[in-house]
Amino acid sequence: MDGDTIIGVPFEPHLRSLLVDQPDFADTQGDDVSRRLFKIRSADSSGQRSSASILIDRMYARRGYLSTPLPQTQLPTRITLVASEHDETIGTITLGFDSPAGLHVDDLFAKETAALRDAGLKLCEFTKLAMDSVVRSRRVLASLFHVAYMYSHRMMGFDSLLIEVNPRHVRYYQRMLGFKVLGPQRLNRRVNAPAVLLCLDFAHAREQIARFGGKPEFSLVERSLYPDFFSVAEEASIIGRLRRTQPDAAYAHGPAGLPPGTQARC
Repeated sequence: MDGDTIIGVPFEPHLRSLLVDQPDFADTQGDDVSRRLFKIRSADSSGQRSSASILIDRMYARRGYLSTPLPQTQLPTRITLVASEHDETIGTITLGFDSPAGLHVDDLFAKETAALRDAGLKLCEFTKLAMDSVVRSRRVLASLFHVAYMYSHRMMGFDSLLIEVNPRHVRYYQRMLGFKVLGPQRLNRRVNAPAVLLCLDFAHAREQIARFGGKPEFSLVERSLYPDFFSVAEEASIIGRLRRTQPDAAYAHGPAGLPPGTQARC
């Protein structure tokens, strides 16, 4: 596997492990289209970041949103992940970690975020989510989100995730990932579109991953994205790779991924 690749994943579910670190994987799977792979990387190079920005701009423009390019280099409090097939970016998401500079969601929802901080929660946000409309793969979205969860919660110890979404998409995020509405509809001037503040308690995500992760057959009865997530064992392997390839990350304080004594929830 390439040195900058966090994980390689088949587009379609199959009976063997989702992890494809095995060197003989390509040789044993042949050219079957169902064995196509995509890779998830941290967008550390200027080329990867430019490609992610192009995808964001294209997908936002289709919905009438404004967009701004990613910074040329990763910032200490912002990590961009990309999913790619044959070096073509097909999905991207940016993780933002709370700091004295705050979060993007503070611009519209300062009252709500202040209440969460006062309750002792460690906040992060996911922004600039874009998926290639041609690919339309649940697995790409689920894998990107799961790796972002691992980085934010399991490695860095953040316990609450905030996102701003168009009101039309609120039900989707509630049903598919378990988000809750925290703030009313307001105009997000960064994208020139209405936005609603949603919050996901990472403890809920962890429970769902333990129950459904790595079990794509459950997608027939479980309407969420969690059956398309990695299994608990696969998650542990990916976290191990993240720790080797992302040595500057501030790791979580304990096996639960949360500081001792954390009780508050969004």
